[in-house]
Amino acid sequence: MTTTNGRPDCAVLLFGGRRPPRALGHLPAVTVQETGQIAAAVTARRIVVVGTDKDLAAVLTSLLKAEKLDVEVAFVPRRRTPATRAYGLPSGRRAARAALTRAATRVPLIRDDSGRALVGVGLWVGETGLEGEAVVDDTVLFDGEATAVRIEPIGTMPGLRATVLSSRMRPKRWVTGRAAQLGTTGAFVVRDGDPSTRALRRSTFYRHTEGWLAVK
Repeated sequence: MTTTNGRPDCAVLLFGGRRPPRALGHLPAVTVQETGQIAAAVTARRIVVVGTDKDLAAVLTSLLKAEKLDVEVAFVPRRRTPATRAYGLPSGRRAARAALTRAATRVPLIRDDSGRALVGVGLWVGETGLEGEAVVDDTVLFDGEATAVRIEPIGTMPGLRATVLSSRMRPKRWVTGRAAQLGTTGAFVVRDGDPSTRALRRSTFYRHTEGWLAVK
């Protein structure tokens, strides 16, 4: 499928060895094994991501770095995920059909200070807890010690919410805002299930100036 100006209309990206859903079987598909294959797909008008939240985040990160947030993105996970709940996206067969028929809506894009997108769940965790201070905009989440902090996109303005987690890793009080910031003696960042390899003293998740075009 191509548009009248020759731009590819739709690119299907398959992650984790997945096969294309039946509804998408007539479209050209690429099995993604390296980041460069994602970058090659940003010329399409619409990208269909068949994979996990981590894979969707990788595609949005690539679009962000390439300044191609005019590309529409459809997400086709096998079942509901934190990202589908955050953005009100379909899953399974409904998601595959939506990828072909639904319009795209611009929604907040949450990123961190390393330039990586977050679509489902972000965590700040320490080896034995956190020590420091975390805020959402002007609201203090904790000042002192905490077990961990959870950050999620909310799909609408102001863009994200965050909470301190209990010792059983349960949310306490959610606070919404544009940005969540942490200053600490040392914390690891987990982005959509992908943990950082080194501890950081500062970390920020925030709403990018431009949202992404979600098909839903």
